[in-house]
Amino acid sequence: MGPLSARLLMQRGRPKSDRLGKIRSLDLSGLKLLSEHLDPKLLSRLTQLQELDLSNNQLETLPANLGLSHLRILRCANNQLGDVTTLCQFPQLEELSLEGNPFLTVTAHWEKFMATLSPEEEAEKAQEDFVRSAIRDVRYGPESLSEFTQWRVRMISEELVASSGIQVHEADSLERPSKATAAQEPRAKPGALKRPDDVPLNLSPNKRVCTAPVEGSPVGSDDSQPAPKLEPLHFLQCHSKNNSPRDLETQLWACAFEPAWEEGHVGATSQTVATCGGEAVCVIDCQTGIVLHKYKAPGEEFFSVAWTALMVVTQAGHKKRWSVLAAAGLRGLVRLLHVRAGFCCGVIRAHKKAIATLCFSPTHETHLFTASYDKRIILWDIGVPNHDYEFQASQLLTLDTTSIPLRLCPVASCPDAYLLAGCEGGCCCWDVRLDQPQKRRVCDVEFVFEGSEASRRRVDGLAFVNDDVVASKGNGLGTICLWSWSQTWLGRGSQSTVAVVVLARLQWSHTELAYFSLSACPDEGIVLCGDEEGNVWVYDIKRILTQQPLPLAAPQAPTQILKWPQPRALGQAVTKTMVNTVVANPTFTYLTALTDSNIVAIWRKH
Repeated sequence: MGPLSARLLMQRGRPKSDRLGKIRSLDLSGLKLLSEHLDPKLLSRLTQLQELDLSNNQLETLPANLGLSHLRILRCANNQLGDVTTLCQFPQLEELSLEGNPFLTVTAHWEKFMATLSPEEEAEKAQEDFVRSAIRDVRYGPESLSEFTQWRVRMISEELVASSGIQVHEADSLERPSKATAAQEPRAKPGALKRPDDVPLNLSPNKRVCTAPVEGSPVGSDDSQPAPKLEPLHFLQCHSKNNSPRDLETQLWACAFEPAWEEGHVGATSQTVATCGGEAVCVIDCQTGIVLHKYKAPGEEFFSVAWTALMVVTQAGHKKRWSVLAAAGLRGLVRLLHVRAGFCCGVIRAHKKAIATLCFSPTHETHLFTASYDKRIILWDIGVPNHDYEFQASQLLTLDTTSIPLRLCPVASCPDAYLLAGCEGGCCCWDVRLDQPQKRRVCDVEFVFEGSEASRRRVDGLAFVNDDVVASKGNGLGTICLWSWSQTWLGRGSQSTVAVVVLARLQWSHTELAYFSLSACPDEGIVLCGDEEGNVWVYDIKRILTQQPLPLAAPQAPTQILKWPQPRALGQAVTKTMVNTVVANPTFTYLTALTDSNIVAIWRKH
């Protein structure tokens, strides 16, 4: 690729115009551009440019006088950048993507420094030594050393120090409530957690180091099938308010693994997980523990995330697979995030109250269910984005509930026909077939659980273990219920209230606290659930359901319990937390647990 031309800029700019001064978005990605190809005299004519994509080129630096004073979004991923000095010329810059630039080496220098650090060295002195060595040794690129570069490297270095639970200045000791005190505190509901402070969040995760390997405790009685061995791998504090290493209070609510790129192939899996809590949504590589992407919305409180994979057609006519992440929470908005491009490409004003949960249809990649505190579930068709990365969502159905919906599950054997929801008032089912004329519907069937008291009708955990078996939680103290969808539905008749056909009951914590979400790994026949002590309960459902005979009166013990590993933060162990949700990838290689103390815990099958 040679020097840029005005004709090329007008071809790749948006909106389409014969005047450079009217272009607001410009895509120059993948053109094999060198730094000398960026002509400041030409580019300075883009006086209204707000978004510039320079990804996947061969840039070593950016010219210092581009004149793009209105630039808000800059993407420079996958180049050869070694100098960030010139970024100060963009006073309005809000979003920046720099991943995949091997010479931006502050992080690499940190890892090397930490590898040589002896345990005996004092933390404060080591922190100061690292910042000094980063300013002295980090490669800056071809530009001469400047005060801005030194300042920027210092900032990055201090962020890395802060994100590893240590500060350049001595930190006060952190006190956690005792078990007795914490157990008496009320369990907060989603929607009552608004964070009033509009503060920026750091892009660096806070990785905690486990003091010793912790193995799960097998507690089942059947030794013929050994429990899978899981080991704690990473502990991340990547949702901190104001990048504070002291933030052990932000509650994390939901996570979901990205669909595998090799969809349909045997053994296809993903190690990329999205997590949400506070004002941020993070996308994490479970193998490395690196936060790949981060999106924040000041004033928002995210409660739910869900992935879908869309096939889009590029401007050149090529088909391309997009992973789109939907995130929603307190404000009632659904944000559609193009994760790899690093920006929000659509907002659906879905509800007037907070959105508790959302999920995509397993059969229609553009169909999205949202469930809100306004006691409505809405089915949307988000559509496929156009060339300008814009979505045009349309509303397909509205489902009315009598209580707040907490969990959504399309019925595994007929996802286009029926939707299950766990609600504050019980478990309900709707007919969601789109060939029916009514676009607003009430609950068709309420499923009831024998022996459940009226005060314990809440269903705050719901998942299909396979095409027939449903796992639900919340209606019985200290148990998780396994029941048959097909047998229950067969006995429905014309009734509007139906007792579920219970297959087994599973032992779980006897806590009276709510909103611990369970999940299932259908390919492996595994059910997972956290508790108020920071533990993860693991159940091998295939083994449990093949036991003969199966005594329904006696709850089945978990296959194993992964004890909270007590990672260290600010010089002391975090001995107490609640695990709000646990999710594993389809092959049960990685397990991600989210806590109410701003810690993302990642486990790996050994």
